Amino acid sequence: MVIMKRGKNMTILIIGYMHPKYDKRVFRTVKVLSKESKIIYQYWTDKEEIEYTENNINYIPIKYTKNIQANPLIKLKNRRKLDKKILEMIKNYNYDILYMHHFLASRPIEPFKIAKKRNKKIIYDIHEYHPENFLNNLAGSKKQLKEKILWRLFEEQLKLSDKLIFVSEEIQKDIYQKLKINKKYYIQKNYAEMAVESIEKNKEISFVGKINRNLDDEKEILKKLIQKGFTFRIIGMESEYFKDIPHKHTNFLPYERMMEELSKSAFSLISFNTVKNRSYKNDIFSLPNKYYDSIATETPVIVKNTFISMAKEVEKYNIGVVINPKNINESVSKILEAYNNYDKLIENIKKYKNEFIWNKEKEEKFINFVLL
Repeated sequence: MVIMKRGKNMTILIIGYMHPKYDKRVFRTVKVLSKESKIIYQYWTDKEEIEYTENNINYIPIKYTKNIQANPLIKLKNRRKLDKKILEMIKNYNYDILYMHHFLASRPIEPFKIAKKRNKKIIYDIHEYHPENFLNNLAGSKKQLKEKILWRLFEEQLKLSDKLIFVSEEIQKDIYQKLKINKKYYIQKNYAEMAVESIEKNKEISFVGKINRNLDDEKEILKKLIQKGFTFRIIGMESEYFKDIPHKHTNFLPYERMMEELSKSAFSLISFNTVKNRSYKNDIFSLPNKYYDSIATETPVIVKNTFISMAKEVEKYNIGVVINPKNINESVSKILEAYNNYDKLIENIKKYKNEFIWNKEKEEKFINFVLL
């Protein structure tokens, strides 16, 4: 493969697919790479928006109305129309690098083949453990058959790509071991956008973002901690699921305000179950934004022990508490003990905080990986 020169003479077509315009991970790549190259950026919207160019970025909205209740066949039919528009871009636009933030649901291999045939460099940013993510609601023999098919498609996508980007080392190692892949890769974590120096700390546990309905054990832990003098707060939205627990909540907050509010909490609770399967790799290998944001606000985290990637870092740096929510009394005791030794947690967070925040050094490494 010919090594291209890094510089503003290059054009990168970034396919955000079904990610909204300002998706944190996607838009970071858009902003950073636009400092060196011309960007053509496709993103999803459910509104009427027009194409425009600003600051070296050509914004191309593609409207699609999501219908969660629709029949799967109707969903696929509608998605084909969307995918066809994106394929036309990949076929006809003038670019040097195709940067895929996802794959087209109805045409999973086609974009990679088209770009390869046009002798374009392909960067594939793998946000999730795709085969599991797309099959988590299937069961029985159908799941086994479809899983085999999707793994084959996923392997083909990886082989057609020139470079791969992952959110965690655990996902990269697991996939490479399973598929015997040997490709250049880069670990691009979901670093916090900014740092906040915590000035005040309340005896409070916060939960940031969307809440699913699979936190029954965590609710019992919170009830016991409230009896011990803690308060509970949800940052970002109200939740009927926690109506039986005394709590406060905020509405959706801009990022800077959210970080400011999170910095006031003693702990940030990071626990969720996306699906019933507790060994779901999209969960256990996840490193979500709220994890990095918490450390960036000098707020120790309470992390479920099955979250392998997070738990490993929390224990390595001693920046929070790893609990087994199934063992309620033990979890409460560990959190209380951590609170009694809180100064040590804050000392460690201040020491390692920079590793969780996006900065010029991380930016330069990322640009070099993509462009060189």
